[in-house]
Amino acid sequence: MTPELATRAHGLRILENFAPRMGRAYAIGRNYDCGPGNHRDVSQLSPYIRRRLVSEHELVATALETHGYEGAEKFIQEVVWRGYFKGWLERRPRIWSDYRDGLIADLADADTDPALRSRLDAALTGSTGLAYFDAWVEELITTGYLHNHARMWFASIWIFTLGLPWRIGADFFFRHLHDGDPASNTCSWRWVAGLHTRGKVYEAQAWNIAKFTQGRFSPRDADLAVKPEGLQGQEPDDLPETTPLRQVNPPRPGVATVVLLIEDDCQIEAFDLDALDICGAATLATSHLRSPLQCSPDVSAFEATALKDAAVRAGLTAVQCRAGPVQSLVEWVEKTGARQIAMPYAPVGPVADWTDALRPLLRHRGIALTEWRRDWDALIWPHATAGFFKVKKRIPKILEDIGLA
Repeated sequence: MTPELATRAHGLRILENFAPRMGRAYAIGRNYDCGPGNHRDVSQLSPYIRRRLVSEHELVATALETHGYEGAEKFIQEVVWRGYFKGWLERRPRIWSDYRDGLIADLADADTDPALRSRLDAALTGSTGLAYFDAWVEELITTGYLHNHARMWFASIWIFTLGLPWRIGADFFFRHLHDGDPASNTCSWRWVAGLHTRGKVYEAQAWNIAKFTQGRFSPRDADLAVKPEGLQGQEPDDLPETTPLRQVNPPRPGVATVVLLIEDDCQIEAFDLDALDICGAATLATSHLRSPLQCSPDVSAFEATALKDAAVRAGLTAVQCRAGPVQSLVEWVEKTGARQIAMPYAPVGPVADWTDALRPLLRHRGIALTEWRRDWDALIWPHATAGFFKVKKRIPKILEDIGLA
């Protein structure tokens, strides 16, 4: 998926074209990884959903209209699962900070361990000699996408067969995936490793890979780890207690406002911009914050196009900002005369880390940082306190409350 296609219009075309396959075709075929250019039974809308160029609400509404709840149940569950992972991380922000700090430590270890560095280089360049794994590396780097089943196989092989640090693998995904999302990426790698659900790991098996790649790959059992044990003994054993959701300070009407567009929600026109006295707007590039290592240029370009498209659709003349020293943004906001910044809610992740650093200086200058949080998140996140089942059983009620039932 090329960066120039990172627009809402293109996302809606994909949605329209995939709508007929959201029912039985998706339920039956969603686990098959048919290779680059042949992913027929999955939508590949995730880069658009991740940035809300297409919203979850629109996705589920289309599925219901086309197939009804029973016909589209599996598809709807997978859409809600994204919200569950976001809520799960939102309720446990320490998991993200532990990942971020642990990654820095893992990278430092690799710099001082030649054997580990050599094994990492082989994996990161697709030179392991495992044809299926190396093919997924090439697809990821070349296209910015991997089928979800391939992501699980990849993570399992990375952790248990190759014996590599899980956080460096998660970082590799986050740097290259066009749909890279802090919650889905971090929680999925933790789930494969046995850290999300204690004692339960995901095991890549030869028969499973052969079946669901339709024979494209035929691994040998001897090449894969058998009955791997989770990493719980190598990580802190305590999951942090859930924390209350962060309070939202919504924009105040009639106050001089700068609108800040971020990649977490590129459908800014969904909010009430007309109530604001807008004296400036800016797009905030943050893809470089994903990792201490270099992010894929295609990911950065995808973000830039999505942000530009968001500004144009909202009728905003936006300056382009790159998240760096927060002082620079504050000085620009002061020059506009704004007394508040209005932005979509930034969930736990790099954007929220950066805005957390911004808040104290804004308070000192008497400028409010305000946010919009979507109803979709407000209805799902409070229930993301344990496993997905708690959210899954509430899906009909969630859809009713949001006006989709």
